[in-house]
Amino acid sequence: MKDNSHKNVNIISENSCSIKTWPEDERPREKLVKFGPEYLSNAELLAVIIGTGINTGKYSQSAIDLAKTIILRFDSLKNLINTSFNELISISGMGISKAAKIIAVFELGKRALSVQNGNNIKFRCSEEVANYYIPLMKDLKKEQFKVILLDIKNKIIKDILISQGSLTASIVHPREVLKPAIQASAASVIFIHNHPSGDPEPSSDDIEVTNRLCRSCSILGINLLDHIIVAENGYYSFKQKDLI
Repeated sequence: MKDNSHKNVNIISENSCSIKTWPEDERPREKLVKFGPEYLSNAELLAVIIGTGINTGKYSQSAIDLAKTIILRFDSLKNLINTSFNELISISGMGISKAAKIIAVFELGKRALSVQNGNNIKFRCSEEVANYYIPLMKDLKKEQFKVILLDIKNKIIKDILISQGSLTASIVHPREVLKPAIQASAASVIFIHNHPSGDPEPSSDDIEVTNRLCRSCSILGINLLDHIIVAENGYYSFKQKDLI
């Protein structure tokens, strides 16, 4: 849908009008510049990201009212932060550009938080690994299994998504999991996956997969540091439980 910012009209109130006609100190962007982001409401911050409202001729809405509609639709910031692109563009007035901006901003926030918690992506213990990945993975709607490749100083070389969906031995095959570690000449690896249920306790499949991967790492001479399950209610470390 084409944005026509010069025609934005707030239809929620008969007395409302285009944000451009508001007093400067009340406009979200100008308010942010003058007073700082902490002085803006959630809807105002989202309106700054959105940038412009919509006008189809028959239907008009300002950026801030579109932001209010989005927040009401998802009920909470937590739900909004973890929404999908398709869910966003299903909202009237949310085109590809606006939805992409929102997704990008939230993803940057998650990455910034994970780097802060992860001490610049150099790990010294399982807790630091969990703190790095919890913001990135705890609210995912599907299980994801990743292998983290580390250098000799326990810094991340990269992490690789191996599978998405319920964790089973047939899906997480040692060959697919360990091949990237061999190719990258990683000094060690950490396995990590999430539980969308919120409970980090391992299932029988989790334990079976871990044992199988542990044996494979031993045969290939790859140093397995841990297998960590992250969830909304914390994390579970196989290493800390002396299971690796």
